[in-house]
Amino acid sequence: MTVDTDEHPPINRDHQLTAHGSEPHRHKGMWIVLWILLALVLLLVVVLVWHHFDTAKKVAPAPPKIAITTATATKGDIGVYLDAIGTVTPVYTASITSQVNGLVDAVHFTEGQLVNKGDPLVDIDSRTYKATLLQAQGLLQRDENLLAQAQMDLERYREALARNAVAKQIADDEEKLVLQDEGTVKNDQGAVQFDQVQVDYCHITAPIAGRVGLRLVDPGNVVQSSGSATLAVITQLTPITVIFTIPEDSLGPVAAQLRKKAKLTVDAFDRTAQTKIASGKLLTLDNQIDTTTGTVKARAVFENKNDALFPNQFVNARLLVNTLQGVTLIPASAIQQNGQASYVYVIQNNVALMRSVKPGVTDGGLTQVDGINPGDVVANSSFDKLQDKTAVAVPNQVPSKVPNHGSTKPAAGGTNGSSAP
Repeated sequence: MTVDTDEHPPINRDHQLTAHGSEPHRHKGMWIVLWILLALVLLLVVVLVWHHFDTAKKVAPAPPKIAITTATATKGDIGVYLDAIGTVTPVYTASITSQVNGLVDAVHFTEGQLVNKGDPLVDIDSRTYKATLLQAQGLLQRDENLLAQAQMDLERYREALARNAVAKQIADDEEKLVLQDEGTVKNDQGAVQFDQVQVDYCHITAPIAGRVGLRLVDPGNVVQSSGSATLAVITQLTPITVIFTIPEDSLGPVAAQLRKKAKLTVDAFDRTAQTKIASGKLLTLDNQIDTTTGTVKARAVFENKNDALFPNQFVNARLLVNTLQGVTLIPASAIQQNGQASYVYVIQNNVALMRSVKPGVTDGGLTQVDGINPGDVVANSSFDKLQDKTAVAVPNQVPSKVPNHGSTKPAAGGTNGSSAP
Protein backbone atom coordinates (compact mmCIF):
# COMPACT_ATOMS: atom_id res chain seq x y z
CA MET A 1 0.00 0.00 0.00
CA THR A 2 1.29 3.17 -1.09
CA VAL A 3 1.12 6.19 1.31
CA ASP A 4 0.89 9.58 -0.30
CA THR A 5 2.80 12.14 1.59
CA ASP A 6 3.27 15.87 0.95
CA GLU A 7 6.80 16.63 0.25
CA HIS A 8 8.06 19.91 1.45
CA PRO A 9 11.43 21.25 0.47
CA PRO A 10 13.81 21.73 3.24
CA ILE A 11 13.76 25.05 4.92
CA ASN A 12 16.99 27.06 4.85
CA ARG A 13 16.82 28.90 8.18
CA ASP A 14 20.10 30.71 7.69
CA HIS A 15 18.74 32.32 4.54
CA GLN A 16 15.53 33.28 6.32
CA LEU A 17 17.42 34.94 9.12
CA THR A 18 19.60 36.82 6.70
CA ALA A 19 16.63 38.25 4.79
CA HIS A 20 14.86 39.36 7.93
CA GLY A 21 18.02 40.97 9.32
CA SER A 22 18.69 43.25 6.24
CA GLU A 23 15.25 44.98 6.24
CA PRO A 24 16.02 47.63 8.94
CA HIS A 25 19.24 48.47 7.22
CA ARG A 26 17.39 49.35 4.05
CA HIS A 27 14.97 51.72 5.86
CA LYS A 28 17.83 53.46 7.63
CA GLY A 29 19.65 54.03 4.37
CA MET A 30 16.56 55.51 2.80
CA TRP A 31 16.20 58.08 5.64
CA ILE A 32 19.82 59.04 5.31
CA VAL A 33 19.36 59.65 1.61
CA LEU A 34 16.24 61.73 2.28
CA TRP A 35 18.04 63.88 4.86
CA ILE A 36 20.92 64.42 2.47
CA LEU A 37 18.52 65.45 -0.29
CA LEU A 38 16.68 67.82 2.09
CA ALA A 39 19.96 69.40 3.17
CA LEU A 40 20.95 69.85 -0.45
CA VAL A 41 17.60 71.49 -1.20
CA LEU A 42 17.92 73.87 1.75
CA LEU A 43 21.45 74.71 0.78
CA LEU A 44 20.27 75.40 -2.75
CA VAL A 45 17.48 77.66 -1.44
CA VAL A 46 19.93 79.59 0.74
CA VAL A 47 22.30 80.02 -2.18
CA LEU A 48 19.50 81.19 -4.46
CA VAL A 49 18.14 83.69 -1.88
CA TRP A 50 21.61 85.06 -1.16
CA HIS A 51 22.29 85.36 -4.87
CA HIS A 52 18.95 87.18 -5.35
CA PHE A 53 19.62 89.79 -2.67
CA ASP A 54 23.21 90.20 -3.78
CA THR A 55 22.06 90.82 -7.32
CA ALA A 56 19.30 93.21 -6.18
CA LYS A 57 21.81 95.09 -4.10
CA LYS A 58 24.15 95.44 -7.00
CA VAL A 59 21.51 96.64 -9.44
CA ALA A 60 19.42 98.81 -6.99
CA PRO A 61 19.65 102.52 -8.01
CA ALA A 62 20.98 105.11 -5.59
CA PRO A 63 18.32 107.15 -3.74
CA PRO A 64 17.41 110.37 -5.59
CA LYS A 65 18.89 113.67 -4.43
CA ILE A 66 16.58 116.07 -2.59
CA ALA A 67 15.81 119.25 -4.50
CA ILE A 68 16.20 122.36 -2.35
CA THR A 69 16.50 126.12 -2.57
CA THR A 70 19.41 127.85 -0.92
CA ALA A 71 20.55 131.18 0.45
CA THR A 72 24.04 132.54 0.94
CA ALA A 73 25.04 134.00 4.29
CA THR A 74 26.42 137.52 3.98
CA LYS A 75 28.19 140.03 6.18
CA GLY A 76 26.14 143.15 6.82
CA ASP A 77 24.41 145.45 9.28
CA ILE A 78 21.14 144.85 11.10
CA GLY A 79 19.14 147.10 13.41
CA VAL A 80 18.06 146.38 16.97
CA TYR A 81 14.46 147.56 17.23
CA LEU A 82 11.81 147.97 19.89
CA ASP A 83 8.23 147.64 18.66
CA ALA A 84 5.22 149.11 20.46
CA ILE A 85 1.72 150.41 19.84
CA GLY A 86 1.56 154.20 19.83
CA THR A 87 -0.97 156.99 19.55
CA VAL A 88 -0.57 160.04 17.35
CA THR A 89 -0.75 163.10 19.60
CA PRO A 90 -0.66 166.73 18.44
CA VAL A 91 1.95 168.99 19.99
CA TYR A 92 -0.79 171.59 20.63
CA THR A 93 -4.56 171.24 20.78
CA ALA A 94 -6.69 174.35 21.37
CA SER A 95 -10.32 174.07 22.48
CA ILE A 96 -11.72 177.57 22.02
CA THR A 97 -14.47 178.90 24.28
CA SER A 98 -16.01 182.33 24.69
CA GLN A 99 -14.58 184.75 27.27
CA VAL A 100 -17.54 187.15 27.02
CA ASN A 101 -21.31 186.98 26.86
CA GLY A 102 -22.98 187.88 23.62
CA LEU A 103 -24.51 187.01 20.31
CA VAL A 104 -22.42 185.31 17.63
CA ASP A 105 -22.18 187.66 14.67
CA ALA A 106 -20.10 185.60 12.23
CA VAL A 107 -18.15 182.36 11.83
CA HIS A 108 -15.12 182.87 9.60
CA PHE A 109 -13.83 179.32 9.19
CA THR A 110 -15.01 176.24 7.36
CA GLU A 111 -14.88 172.74 8.72
CA GLY A 112 -11.49 171.09 8.29
CA GLN A 113 -9.82 174.34 7.24
CA LEU A 114 -6.11 174.84 7.79
CA VAL A 115 -5.61 178.12 9.62
CA ASN A 116 -2.58 180.12 10.65
CA LYS A 117 -1.99 181.75 13.99
CA GLY A 118 -4.06 184.99 14.17
CA ASP A 119 -6.64 184.05 11.52
CA PRO A 120 -10.20 185.17 12.48
CA LEU A 121 -12.53 182.43 13.65
CA VAL A 122 -15.64 183.83 15.39
CA ASP A 123 -17.05 187.35 15.95
CA ILE A 124 -19.29 188.14 18.91
CA ASP A 125 -21.43 191.29 19.17
CA SER A 126 -19.11 193.85 20.80
CA ARG A 127 -21.26 197.00 20.89
CA THR A 128 -21.93 196.93 24.64
CA TYR A 129 -18.25 196.36 25.38
CA LYS A 130 -17.23 199.18 23.09
CA ALA A 131 -19.64 201.50 24.91
CA THR A 132 -18.18 200.52 28.27
CA LEU A 133 -14.72 201.10 26.84
CA LEU A 134 -15.74 204.58 25.69
CA GLN A 135 -16.98 205.48 29.19
CA ALA A 136 -13.73 204.30 30.73
CA GLN A 137 -11.76 206.32 28.22
CA GLY A 138 -13.83 209.43 29.14
CA LEU A 139 -13.14 209.01 32.85
CA LEU A 140 -9.47 208.54 32.12
CA GLN A 141 -9.36 211.71 30.05
CA ARG A 142 -11.08 213.76 32.78
CA ASP A 143 -8.85 212.48 35.55
CA GLU A 144 -5.72 213.01 33.47
CA ASN A 145 -6.69 216.70 33.10
CA LEU A 146 -7.41 216.97 36.84
CA LEU A 147 -3.98 215.54 37.48
CA ALA A 148 -2.41 218.03 35.12
CA GLN A 149 -4.19 220.88 36.89
CA ALA A 150 -3.05 219.66 40.29
CA GLN A 151 0.53 219.42 39.05
CA MET A 152 0.33 223.03 37.79
CA ASP A 153 -0.95 224.21 41.20
CA LEU A 154 1.77 222.27 42.94
CA GLU A 155 4.41 223.98 40.83
CA ARG A 156 2.99 227.42 41.69
CA TYR A 157 2.94 226.62 45.42
CA ARG A 158 6.53 225.48 45.28
CA GLU A 159 7.57 228.74 43.63
CA ALA A 160 5.60 230.76 46.22
CA LEU A 161 7.10 228.71 49.01
CA ALA A 162 10.55 229.50 47.71
CA ARG A 163 9.66 233.26 48.15
CA ASN A 164 8.00 232.53 51.54
CA ALA A 165 4.70 233.66 50.00
CA VAL A 166 2.69 230.65 51.26
CA ALA A 167 2.87 228.34 54.19
CA LYS A 168 4.73 225.08 53.75
CA GLN A 169 1.63 223.17 54.82
CA ILE A 170 -0.31 224.38 51.79
CA ALA A 171 2.43 223.22 49.43
CA ASP A 172 2.59 219.83 51.15
CA ASP A 173 -1.20 219.37 50.87
CA GLU A 174 -1.09 220.17 47.18
CA GLU A 175 1.67 217.60 46.68
CA LYS A 176 -0.54 214.87 48.19
CA LEU A 177 -3.44 215.92 46.01
CA VAL A 178 -1.25 215.35 42.97
CA LEU A 179 -0.44 211.85 44.22
CA GLN A 180 -4.15 211.11 44.67
CA ASP A 181 -4.91 212.23 41.14
CA GLU A 182 -2.11 210.03 39.83
CA GLY A 183 -3.73 207.02 41.55
CA THR A 184 -7.08 207.89 40.02
CA VAL A 185 -5.53 208.06 36.58
CA LYS A 186 -3.91 204.64 37.02
CA ASN A 187 -7.25 203.20 38.06
CA ASP A 188 -8.86 204.68 34.97
CA GLN A 189 -6.11 203.27 32.78
CA GLY A 190 -6.76 199.80 34.21
CA ALA A 191 -10.46 200.12 33.49
CA VAL A 192 -9.73 201.15 29.91
CA GLN A 193 -7.38 198.21 29.42
CA PHE A 194 -9.92 195.77 30.87
CA ASP A 195 -12.68 197.06 28.61
CA GLN A 196 -10.32 196.89 25.65
CA VAL A 197 -9.64 193.24 26.44
CA GLN A 198 -13.39 192.55 26.54
CA VAL A 199 -13.74 194.12 23.13
CA ASP A 200 -10.85 192.01 21.84
CA TYR A 201 -12.49 188.88 23.23
CA CYS A 202 -15.39 189.56 20.91
CA HIS A 203 -13.08 188.87 17.94
CA ILE A 204 -11.76 185.32 18.41
CA THR A 205 -8.66 184.42 16.40
CA ALA A 206 -6.66 181.21 16.02
CA PRO A 207 -4.12 180.87 18.86
CA ILE A 208 -2.09 178.26 16.93
CA ALA A 209 -1.66 177.05 13.38
CA GLY A 210 -3.45 173.85 12.56
CA ARG A 211 -6.61 172.24 11.30
CA VAL A 212 -10.04 173.32 12.53
CA GLY A 213 -12.50 170.59 13.39
CA LEU A 214 -16.23 170.45 12.79
CA ARG A 215 -18.18 173.66 13.35
CA LEU A 216 -19.76 173.75 16.81
CA VAL A 217 -21.44 177.18 16.73
CA ASP A 218 -23.51 179.10 14.19
CA PRO A 219 -24.26 182.81 13.71
CA GLY A 220 -27.14 183.85 15.98
CA ASN A 221 -26.18 181.58 18.85
CA VAL A 222 -25.75 183.18 22.26
CA VAL A 223 -22.57 182.26 24.07
CA GLN A 224 -21.68 182.69 27.74
CA SER A 225 -18.33 183.35 29.34
CA SER A 226 -19.21 181.05 32.24
CA GLY A 227 -20.31 178.21 29.98
CA SER A 228 -18.24 175.23 28.85
CA ALA A 229 -19.48 175.22 25.25
CA THR A 230 -16.61 174.85 22.79
CA LEU A 231 -16.73 177.10 19.74
CA ALA A 232 -13.95 175.38 17.76
CA VAL A 233 -11.09 172.91 18.18
CA ILE A 234 -7.72 173.40 16.46
CA THR A 235 -5.05 170.72 16.36
CA GLN A 236 -1.51 171.29 15.17
CA LEU A 237 -0.53 168.79 12.46
CA THR A 238 3.01 169.84 11.58
CA PRO A 239 4.98 168.80 13.46
CA ILE A 240 3.12 166.04 15.27
CA THR A 241 4.17 163.47 17.86
CA VAL A 242 3.58 159.80 18.62
CA ILE A 243 3.43 158.59 22.21
CA PHE A 244 4.28 154.93 22.82
CA THR A 245 5.60 152.77 25.65
CA ILE A 246 8.79 150.75 25.99
CA PRO A 247 9.49 148.02 28.58
CA GLU A 248 11.48 149.06 31.61
CA ASP A 249 13.99 146.29 30.82
CA SER A 250 14.83 148.16 27.59
CA LEU A 251 15.04 151.55 29.28
CA GLY A 252 18.78 151.31 29.91
CA PRO A 253 19.98 151.12 26.28
CA VAL A 254 17.54 153.82 25.18
CA ALA A 255 18.42 156.20 28.00
CA ALA A 256 22.12 155.64 27.33
CA GLN A 257 21.66 156.68 23.71
CA LEU A 258 19.71 159.80 24.75
CA ARG A 259 22.47 160.80 27.18
CA LYS A 260 24.86 160.67 24.23
CA LYS A 261 22.54 163.10 22.38
CA ALA A 262 21.94 160.39 19.77
CA LYS A 263 19.05 160.94 17.36
CA LEU A 264 17.18 157.65 17.56
CA THR A 265 14.97 156.93 14.56
CA VAL A 266 11.32 156.02 15.09
CA ASP A 267 9.23 154.60 12.24
CA ALA A 268 5.44 154.68 12.33
CA PHE A 269 3.61 151.82 10.60
CA ASP A 270 -0.10 151.36 9.97
CA ARG A 271 -2.37 149.09 12.03
CA THR A 272 -1.35 146.01 10.01
CA ALA A 273 2.35 146.76 10.61
CA GLN A 274 3.00 146.33 6.89
CA THR A 275 3.14 149.88 5.50
CA LYS A 276 5.45 152.57 6.85
CA ILE A 277 3.63 155.87 7.27
CA ALA A 278 6.38 158.22 8.40
CA SER A 279 9.81 158.43 10.03
CA GLY A 280 10.74 160.67 12.93
CA LYS A 281 13.08 161.06 15.88
CA LEU A 282 12.77 160.13 19.54
CA LEU A 283 12.15 163.34 21.45
CA THR A 284 12.16 162.34 25.12
CA LEU A 285 11.15 159.79 27.75
CA ASP A 286 8.73 160.25 30.59
CA ASN A 287 10.14 160.98 34.04
CA GLN A 288 8.77 157.86 35.73
CA ILE A 289 7.87 154.22 35.07
CA ASP A 290 4.26 153.10 35.21
CA THR A 291 4.31 150.51 38.00
CA THR A 292 1.08 148.87 36.82
CA THR A 293 2.49 147.98 33.40
CA GLY A 294 6.25 148.11 33.91
CA THR A 295 6.65 150.47 30.97
CA VAL A 296 7.74 154.05 30.41
CA LYS A 297 6.18 156.47 27.93
CA ALA A 298 8.22 157.89 25.08
CA ARG A 299 7.45 160.71 22.67
CA ALA A 300 8.71 160.85 19.09
CA VAL A 301 8.30 163.85 16.80
CA PHE A 302 7.45 163.67 13.09
CA GLU A 303 7.46 166.47 10.52
CA ASN A 304 4.26 165.11 8.96
CA LYS A 305 4.45 167.43 5.97
CA ASN A 306 2.11 165.22 3.94
CA ASP A 307 -0.42 164.89 6.80
CA ALA A 308 0.03 161.11 6.80
CA LEU A 309 -0.34 160.99 10.59
CA PHE A 310 -3.73 161.93 11.99
CA PRO A 311 -4.40 162.97 15.60
CA ASN A 312 -5.41 160.08 17.90
CA GLN A 313 -4.50 157.52 15.22
CA PHE A 314 -3.20 154.16 16.46
CA VAL A 315 0.13 153.22 14.86
CA ASN A 316 2.86 150.65 15.34
CA ALA A 317 5.94 152.53 16.48
CA ARG A 318 9.38 151.05 15.82
CA LEU A 319 12.33 152.49 17.68
CA LEU A 320 15.85 151.85 16.35
CA VAL A 321 17.96 151.41 19.49
CA ASN A 322 21.23 150.26 17.95
CA THR A 323 22.77 148.93 14.72
CA LEU A 324 24.92 145.78 14.74
CA GLN A 325 27.60 146.13 12.08
CA GLY A 326 29.56 143.46 10.25
CA VAL A 327 27.52 140.47 11.43
CA THR A 328 26.52 137.28 9.58
CA LEU A 329 23.00 137.41 8.17
CA ILE A 330 20.80 134.59 6.86
CA PRO A 331 17.05 134.30 6.21
CA ALA A 332 15.12 133.51 9.36
CA SER A 333 13.34 130.73 7.46
CA ALA A 334 16.63 128.82 7.10
CA ILE A 335 16.97 128.35 10.87
CA GLN A 336 15.43 125.17 12.31
CA GLN A 337 14.68 124.33 15.92
CA ASN A 338 15.23 121.13 17.86
CA GLY A 339 13.91 121.88 21.28
CA GLN A 340 16.04 124.73 22.59
CA ALA A 341 18.80 124.18 20.01
CA SER A 342 18.96 125.96 16.65
CA TYR A 343 20.66 124.62 13.56
CA VAL A 344 20.98 125.09 9.80
CA TYR A 345 21.95 122.84 6.90
CA VAL A 346 25.16 124.02 5.28
CA ILE A 347 25.51 122.81 1.69
CA GLN A 348 28.99 121.53 0.75
CA ASN A 349 29.64 119.49 -2.41
CA ASN A 350 25.89 118.89 -2.82
CA VAL A 351 25.65 117.42 0.68
CA ALA A 352 23.60 118.95 3.52
CA LEU A 353 25.59 119.13 6.74
CA MET A 354 23.82 119.99 10.00
CA ARG A 355 25.46 122.94 11.75
CA SER A 356 24.48 124.34 15.17
CA VAL A 357 24.01 128.14 15.24
CA LYS A 358 23.15 130.79 17.80
CA PRO A 359 20.52 133.19 16.42
CA GLY A 360 20.44 136.80 17.57
CA VAL A 361 18.60 139.87 16.29
CA THR A 362 15.82 139.35 13.75
CA ASP A 363 14.66 142.11 11.42
CA GLY A 364 12.53 141.97 8.31
CA GLY A 365 12.97 138.24 7.70
CA LEU A 366 16.73 138.30 8.36
CA THR A 367 18.49 136.93 11.44
CA GLN A 368 21.97 137.56 12.77
CA VAL A 369 23.63 134.24 13.62
CA ASP A 370 26.85 132.92 15.13
CA GLY A 371 28.22 129.54 14.06
CA ILE A 372 28.58 129.98 10.30
CA ASN A 373 30.63 132.29 8.14
CA PRO A 374 29.67 134.78 5.42
CA GLY A 375 29.61 132.99 2.09
CA ASP A 376 28.29 129.71 3.47
CA VAL A 377 25.38 128.33 1.47
CA VAL A 378 22.48 127.12 3.59
CA ALA A 379 19.33 125.19 2.74
CA ASN A 380 16.12 127.21 2.68
CA SER A 381 13.48 124.57 1.85
CA SER A 382 12.58 120.84 2.01
CA PHE A 383 13.47 120.61 5.70
CA ASP A 384 11.05 117.71 6.21
CA LYS A 385 13.26 115.57 3.95
CA LEU A 386 16.69 116.75 5.02
CA GLN A 387 18.98 114.98 7.45
CA ASP A 388 22.63 115.29 8.26
CA LYS A 389 24.83 114.26 5.28
CA THR A 390 21.87 114.05 2.89
CA ALA A 391 22.65 114.39 -0.81
CA VAL A 392 20.88 117.44 -2.27
CA ALA A 393 20.42 119.09 -5.62
CA VAL A 394 19.78 122.73 -6.44
CA PRO A 395 17.83 122.71 -9.72
CA ASN A 396 18.71 125.63 -11.98
CA GLN A 397 19.22 128.06 -9.11
CA VAL A 398 22.04 130.32 -8.16
CA PRO A 399 22.21 130.53 -4.34
CA SER A 400 20.46 133.71 -3.33
CA LYS A 401 22.37 136.31 -1.35
CA VAL A 402 20.98 137.92 1.73
CA PRO A 403 20.56 141.71 1.43
CA ASN A 404 23.09 143.81 3.28
CA HIS A 405 20.43 145.59 5.31
CA GLY A 406 17.22 144.31 6.78
CA SER A 407 13.86 145.70 5.81
CA THR A 408 12.37 148.39 7.99
CA LYS A 409 9.11 146.50 8.13
CA PRO A 410 8.38 145.15 11.62
CA ALA A 411 8.66 141.46 12.10
CA ALA A 412 5.28 139.78 12.37
CA GLY A 413 4.18 137.79 15.37
CA GLY A 414 4.93 140.11 18.28
CA THR A 415 5.52 143.58 19.49
CA ASN A 416 9.27 143.16 19.59
CA GLY A 417 10.61 142.37 16.16
CA SER A 418 14.09 142.17 17.65
CA SER A 419 15.59 142.49 21.06
CA ALA A 420 18.37 144.63 22.36
CA PRO A 421 21.62 142.82 23.12
